[in-house]
Amino acid sequence: MSLSSPQQYWWDEPLDQHEKNWLWVAGIFCVIITLAMPYWHYTGDQNPSQEYTKITNEKFDALTDKFIGQYKVGEEAGIAVVAPPPNTNVFVRAHQFGWEPILKLQKGKTYKFHLGSTDMNHGFSIQPINMNFQVVPGWDNILNITPTTTGVFLIVCNEYCGLGHHTMIGKMYVD
Repeated sequence: MSLSSPQQYWWDEPLDQHEKNWLWVAGIFCVIITLAMPYWHYTGDQNPSQEYTKITNEKFDALTDKFIGQYKVGEEAGIAVVAPPPNTNVFVRAHQFGWEPILKLQKGKTYKFHLGSTDMNHGFSIQPINMNFQVVPGWDNILNITPTTTGVFLIVCNEYCGLGHHTMIGKMYVD
């Protein structure tokens, strides 16, 4: 038995009507989805807009330390607990393997979050709510957040950041 080259390749053969119909359906679907994505971004609640600004780690650390000093109301397991007033800048610092400070926020009030990392990429995920944001060293990730439910929420890192990654859990109280 010998193998020989085909006389004609599949891509050289003309399309039949069913294949043409499916290509049209797929093409139209791609155009609809492409146009729908910007619409969903601006009209949907699932994609909050955010800002990024370049910042040095030292400056972000200084701003976070100043924020903690200004609004500190106690400590929990050696981590500062802060209760900032509504409509204020809230600084949250990520580092291997923790988040600081612990936040006490008010339901229905808006806060401007500034997320920064001192060492490597981290993921800011508020559980049990499905919110995920990148926290990158040298960048200030700015989010407007309005808590809509009360309770205790965990801040989890969802980007692998080393052997202690599984212990990187912060806390946020909403009253």
